[in-house]
Amino acid sequence: MPALAFHQVDALEVQPYVAELSVLRGDPRMEAAFAHIADNYEARLQDLVTLTEIPAPPFAEEARGAAFADMMRATGFGDMTIDEVGNVVARRAGVAGAGSVMMVAHLDTVFPAETDVTVRIEGNRYTAPGIGDNTRGAIMMLELAAAIAAADIRTEKDIILVGNVGEEGLGDLRGVRHLFRDGAERPDSFIAIDGGDEARLVISAVGSNRYRVTFNGPGGHSWGDFGDGNPHHAAARAITRFVNAARPITQEGPRSSYNIGRTGGGTSVNSIPFESWFEVDMRSGNPEKLAALDAVFQQAMNEGLEAENAVRGDGDLLTVEIESIGQRPAGEGDPASPLVQRAQALLQAEDVEPQLVASSTDSNIPISLGIPAITISRCGTSARAHSLDEYWIDDGVVPACTMRGLTLLIAEAGLAAD
Repeated sequence: MPALAFHQVDALEVQPYVAELSVLRGDPRMEAAFAHIADNYEARLQDLVTLTEIPAPPFAEEARGAAFADMMRATGFGDMTIDEVGNVVARRAGVAGAGSVMMVAHLDTVFPAETDVTVRIEGNRYTAPGIGDNTRGAIMMLELAAAIAAADIRTEKDIILVGNVGEEGLGDLRGVRHLFRDGAERPDSFIAIDGGDEARLVISAVGSNRYRVTFNGPGGHSWGDFGDGNPHHAAARAITRFVNAARPITQEGPRSSYNIGRTGGGTSVNSIPFESWFEVDMRSGNPEKLAALDAVFQQAMNEGLEAENAVRGDGDLLTVEIESIGQRPAGEGDPASPLVQRAQALLQAEDVEPQLVASSTDSNIPISLGIPAITISRCGTSARAHSLDEYWIDDGVVPACTMRGLTLLIAEAGLAAD
């Protein structure tokens, strides 16, 4: 593949990386790797179908992890293990003997195990729950592994490729949390594959605090025990107080949000419930904003309880339990880091205007720890994520997009002398 003609980005100081990346892409080993990606693309489409049709809800990714491990092993990329939480970890040693670059793609989906995940193919459109988010990301990483091995690319730093578990929902980033646990080796930089827009570069972390709140009481008959404390009434009082206090926080400054996503409790229309529960999600890319939302949430829950107990009759006091069901750290990335600058330069080379954004991805953990991290596109066109009619389109430029991902990875790891 010929060297690319990079375009200057006036507002973003990518110029120091233009020559580096152009030379890198013109190296014969990289050209061989690019050719491998193009030549084996059709086979990887079949792998996409195979992997998509293996259910992988959070905390039940074992079957998909085993299949992915077999696929990774077949690439010949490097040493491979499955760690204590189920992450599939492949490592290719660098020649320098120090430093590493980690790339991850999460294996789990949001769908329960009983979901029909049969792939429907109509032309270049592939439809199935989880096919984009994030099965295509896992397949892209396999493409990179196979291309590196086929071209016998050696790098200065180690390359660590991980099919990780627990990114979605209540998985709460458990796979990447394990990779960055206390005492574990930390990479010099981190690249996640997730998201369907090739122009979108996630460089900052939207944090989230999630809780399950349960108001408890003795219950009773809606007529005979009328006046006793009612958990639903307490929950309504608490939610109203929270929404009223939280909304002003979200109206100015860095973007933030809150949501009551699920509610439940009660046994019949003419029974005072013995419990009322709901789940709340609060988000912001700014830690101070997230802390402010959390503070008014905690206060509102206690005030709602006190207000209902204050008007009850002779019945027992209500109680409340506030259980944390997920916390993703917020953090600001550095747009001037070599990792971000290289990613932008690669997009600009193909006349794609980069969009630097904040989101909630596996990159949250390294960003919060001050490690250069970015989330890049899985390539192709994805839509309807987290829905039963989710689909991914082979838009004709997937191999070229995948080659950009390979170039970024090798640039970060440092191509070793031939």
